[in-house]
Amino acid sequence: MTHSFVAYIDESGDDGLANFRTPGAQGGASSWLTISACVFRQTNDLHAVKWRDAIADLMPERKKRTIHFANMNHGQRLAAIQSLAVRPVRAISIIANKHVIPAGIYTQKNQLYFYMTRYLIERISWICRDLRPLVPEGDGRVKITFSRRGGMSYADFRVYLQRLQAAHDKDVHIHWPVIDIDGIDAKDHSKLASLQLADMIASAFSCAFEPDRYGNCEGRYAEVLKRITYERANNYLSYGVKIVPRHEDMILTVDQQRTVDLFR
Repeated sequence: MTHSFVAYIDESGDDGLANFRTPGAQGGASSWLTISACVFRQTNDLHAVKWRDAIADLMPERKKRTIHFANMNHGQRLAAIQSLAVRPVRAISIIANKHVIPAGIYTQKNQLYFYMTRYLIERISWICRDLRPLVPEGDGRVKITFSRRGGMSYADFRVYLQRLQAAHDKDVHIHWPVIDIDGIDAKDHSKLASLQLADMIASAFSCAFEPDRYGNCEGRYAEVLKRITYERANNYLSYGVKIVPRHEDMILTVDQQRTVDLFR
């Protein structure tokens, strides 16, 4: 039986925990790591190509259909996000402030990425469980596809999830019946339109927290995406937007706080 849902995952930023980039400087690690998912019905999987093409049509001067948020100017980004925000998809983002992570916690390769992605998998499982009564087709499970990133072993990530499942840890709140661990896969960004949509979500929320070269954050993209961001009873910060650690426990800029307040 086919899956009921699909989830496409991409990230913005990196998992480096030293030599952070400062405004105006070249190189260095990002201050924030954003990992996002674009979730929708499996029956809409082929429609994602049309959604991506509709965004590409907004930029006829571009020669390729493939879209990448980083290669757009502000006007193009805003128009692209507005187009995505009317589609039958849900956005989920985990946003980690790396500056406040104590030294010595994440010392192994991909450890931070795995841990933050665990939060994302939790929320993907919740939304699929929540929406199952409205999606009778398929077996209730979600097919998860990552945008391939260098140095990442997806076989290791599957093993990581299997260990979490076997441990029965009360702090892990994944609804396991909907997660197809064996089916988790990775594809190149350029190969799947759906991954390009996930890139837009991750980049949009990253712009709201990661300072640009001038020290500014741009929250308008995240604001537009609020209409498709996962929530329960108007609670966004526990569901579609999880900030790690809690936003109350960190010092935010005015721009960053404005985005948090938007989703409170």
